[in-house]
Amino acid sequence: MGLLRVMMPPKLQLLALLAFAVAMFFLENQIQKLEESKGKLERAIARHEVREIEQRHTQDGLRERDPPAVTPSEGEDDVVIIYNRVPKTASTSFTNIAYDLCGKNHYHVLHINTTKNNPVMSIQDQVRFVKNVTEWREMKPAFYHGHVSFLDFTKFGVKRKPIYINVIRDPIERLVSYYYFLRFGDDYRPGLRRRKQGDKKTFDECVSASGSDCAPEKLWLQIPFFCGHYSECWNVGSQWALEQAKYNLVNEYLLVGLTEELEDFVMMLEAALPRFFKGATELYKTGKKSHLRKTSEKKPPTKDSITKLQQSDIWKMENEFYEFALEQFQFVRAHAVREKDGELYLLAQNFFYEKIYPKN
Repeated sequence: MGLLRVMMPPKLQLLALLAFAVAMFFLENQIQKLEESKGKLERAIARHEVREIEQRHTQDGLRERDPPAVTPSEGEDDVVIIYNRVPKTASTSFTNIAYDLCGKNHYHVLHINTTKNNPVMSIQDQVRFVKNVTEWREMKPAFYHGHVSFLDFTKFGVKRKPIYINVIRDPIERLVSYYYFLRFGDDYRPGLRRRKQGDKKTFDECVSASGSDCAPEKLWLQIPFFCGHYSECWNVGSQWALEQAKYNLVNEYLLVGLTEELEDFVMMLEAALPRFFKGATELYKTGKKSHLRKTSEKKPPTKDSITKLQQSDIWKMENEFYEFALEQFQFVRAHAVREKDGELYLLAQNFFYEKIYPKN
């Protein structure tokens, strides 16, 4: 290449450079068009699959001569679970368990795919989503999952709310995982090009240089995801948002687990919601681990980097929320699970009914 530059006149060098730039621009434009076409094709396939499912349910209904013994509104087949998954908290790993079990346990899994992964829905999309979740009979029982912040269904006047579940992670561990994920991807889809691909800077180097991708503001995610669709939830460092997130965790979520203790979370879900999660614990413990997903090229941060982040008020608030969730999870687990010889097992039913009157 150096020899060609010596032999080639300056004008020809400039023309070659321009030709290369035009070719690159054309190539990037074609790649963008291919990605757009891929997105349209995926949406068309999804709509087709939905129509097929609806038609199949309609045909099955016509073949039934006798009405069901239990109407959908009264039975467990009317149950809807929403897993508004926080990015990089083992959410794909857990969701794949739901996908592995849906055929065997007879429920539907639906991914909530928002534009550019925006966790806040417009007011009109909120109405559409609530209507779909509550009225889409053909999809019930259903397990919805997606990177969407908590949505309060009571504001829309629905009679039966969905069951919310979630998983959270140590704030710094989550940020480190997300930092490397944007650059190197993971072993789940290794060939997919990521937004920051090509940036070889380590997390420690980013923190040392006070980079934007590792700034304390990037820690502010788990609190707003639990806080919801209020403007104050997304004001970084809001004390109100922290308190609202705590309130929702306790009052609106059936169970919130931890990435670090995922097996316990899966076991308790199987005990509480066997309609969906029967067989989940065994699958997690003895399966082929196809549901596990690991970020590539991830390097643990140094103590200096961790200390620098921990000095920020944002980390202190996110960590306070994490510790709050940890305490709640441990409380629930202590009343549901015991450990013996290194193995976890569920406690048997610990209540019964007596003094039932009137006696017939």
